[in-house]
Amino acid sequence: MTQLSTNDFTEILDNRRSIRKYDPKVKISREEMLEMLNEAAKAPSSVNMQPWRFLIVQSDEGKAKLNPLIRFNKRQNKTSSAMIVVFGDMRCYEYADRIYGEASEKGIMPKLMAKAQLSVIVPTYKKYSRSKMNDVVKIDSSLFAMQFMLVARSHGYDTNPIGGFEEDQIAEAFELDAERYVPVLIMSVGKADADGHESVRLPAEDLSWWR
Repeated sequence: MTQLSTNDFTEILDNRRSIRKYDPKVKISREEMLEMLNEAAKAPSSVNMQPWRFLIVQSDEGKAKLNPLIRFNKRQNKTSSAMIVVFGDMRCYEYADRIYGEASEKGIMPKLMAKAQLSVIVPTYKKYSRSKMNDVVKIDSSLFAMQFMLVARSHGYDTNPIGGFEEDQIAEAFELDAERYVPVLIMSVGKADADGHESVRLPAEDLSWWR
């Protein structure tokens, strides 16, 4: 396991910034990237279907292919260690047997309960409209993405969530099934080479209703 830069949650939370310029000399290894992805995947998801999928763009060839698709976010692409395109899998339920099977094998869930849940979950997901399924996978994948940004910070890296990209082209550009994999957002990740700006947050008391 990689030695964490910090395990102080307050420091991680208060000092997370959206970074747009990184030190291009700092490269995150595949081993550490997978470690961070696995840590972030502890995020919750509806009935534990974990619909998040990742395209990690690190190579010069991959970044060149991504560059025309990311509009005004080219500096992040040029300097970051990686650009992570998060997709939602519209057929995530195909992993249900594996997820619930492993849960029962590890004693996390009784076999009969796993079987009963599968008999309800999979048919329900298959009946969802495309619009409904799109909402489910994007909400869950966004929970993963936020968790990844905090995990990356604990490893000493910084991130920038990016929504400005060609959503209708990115899957096919990287030879993925555009019907199955819907893009959620892109995250640049690397070692910051410039300070991020603080930003204003509205107070919760101004945004809440109490009943």
